[in-house]
Amino acid sequence: MCIVTGEKQRKSELLRFVLGPENVIVPDVLGCLPGRGFWLKSSKKVISAACKKNIFSRCASTSVTVPEDLVETVERLLRRHCLEIFGLARRAGQMVGGYEKVKLILLAGKVGVLFMASDVAQDSKNKINKLVVGVPIINCFSGDELGAAVGRERLAHAVVRPGGFTQKLLSETSRFLGFCENVSNYKLNK
Repeated sequence: MCIVTGEKQRKSELLRFVLGPENVIVPDVLGCLPGRGFWLKSSKKVISAACKKNIFSRCASTSVTVPEDLVETVERLLRRHCLEIFGLARRAGQMVGGYEKVKLILLAGKVGVLFMASDVAQDSKNKINKLVVGVPIINCFSGDELGAAVGRERLAHAVVRPGGFTQKLLSETSRFLGFCENVSNYKLNK
């Protein structure tokens, strides 16, 4: 349950924070740090409210230190975690990148999730969108970020095949969306 909103959600939809050494709040994006967890909805606004209203101290029943850059740190960690999973999918042979290869896979219908760079040219975006039917599209990362995750200079289009990587990427990216200024940068077509 989110300690700010009181909403009950699955753990995969929440962010965990723990009380670290010297009573400092530490984000636990991977959910594996020891100690009692404080769960918050994955949203920039909710985390900011928890910091402003001193909710961590009330829940911990002690005085805690909240880093000034907690929201930015969580956003950076979530972004990096999503891109690491994307890179792992590439190394496992489950990701294919590049316009022509993506086009062929979209036509064959063997797509788990489509990544489209947030800064891709509009004409390229339109061409790919014509081929997409019932495929989740993630486009909240730049071409430079996607490229760096897979050892390229830039990557505008990529497909991850159906399976575990797709599920993990959709789950982790949905948590990251609470930190994106423009949520329309993410579409889940069904």
